[in-house]
Amino acid sequence: MIVPDKKLKDFQSIESRRNPRSGRRMTPLRRTIYFLGMPVLKALLKLGTSTYRVEAVLGAENIEKFLTSGTCCAPAYWHQHHVLCSTLIKQWIKRGFNACFLVSASVDGEVPERIARSWGAEVIRGSANQTGALALRDMQGMMKRGYSIVTTADGPGGPKYEFKPGVILMARIGGVPILPIACAAERAWYLDRWDDFMIPKPFSRVVLAIGEPYKIPPDTPLDQIEPHRVNVQQAVMSLMRQSEKRLKTEIS
Repeated sequence: MIVPDKKLKDFQSIESRRNPRSGRRMTPLRRTIYFLGMPVLKALLKLGTSTYRVEAVLGAENIEKFLTSGTCCAPAYWHQHHVLCSTLIKQWIKRGFNACFLVSASVDGEVPERIARSWGAEVIRGSANQTGALALRDMQGMMKRGYSIVTTADGPGGPKYEFKPGVILMARIGGVPILPIACAAERAWYLDRWDDFMIPKPFSRVVLAIGEPYKIPPDTPLDQIEPHRVNVQQAVMSLMRQSEKRLKTEIS
C-alpha cells in the first residue's frame, strides 16, 4: 500500500546520504568557511606537494597501458597515503586519465570533493555503511562512461590497512582490474586519528609504487571474494614495504 503523504528519500542529495547518527551538517556557516578557506588550502597543498622530491615511482609501467589505451582500472591505496597517491593521480589526469574519486558523504568529504573536481576529476559521494548499494550503482555508471574509480580501500572509517570487500565487488561488477598503489615519505606529520593520516613535510623525499593490475574473475561467486580481498590487501602492503625500503636506500 502506497502512502501518498510519505516523502521518499532522495538519495541523489548529499545530505540524504550522510550518516543519520551524525549531528554534523553542511550549515551556512560551514559553507562560508569552506568557500573562503578553499583557495588558501589549495594554494598550500600545491605549494607543499611541489616541494616533494620524488626519488622513484616503482612500477610506473603498470599505469602506462591505461593512459595510452584509455581503458578503465580501479586505483586503490590506503587512506593514510591520500596526499601522495592522489597527487600522483592528479598527474595522470593531466595526461588524459579519466578519474572518478569515491569520497565519503560526510561533511568531512566536502573538501576532498572540491579539490578533486578542481583537478578535473569526477566524484561520487557515498558510504560503505549507509549508501553502499547506491555507491556501487553510481560507480558502475561512471565506469560505463569510461571513468576509473579511485578509492581509499580502508576508508572512510577503517580499520587501518584493511581492504574493504566493497572495492572488490565494484571491480568484479565493472570488470576492471584493481591497481594497487602505495608510498613512503622521508619526513611527515601523522594526524592523531584512526588512519594516522600522513602529510609529508615540505622538501621531503618520497617514493611511490604502482603494482600490477589485479583482475577479479567476473564469474567469482559473492561468497568467494575473500581470497581476492586478501590478495589485493597483501599487494598494497607489499608495495608500501617496497617503497619504504627503496626510500631508505636512496637516503643512505
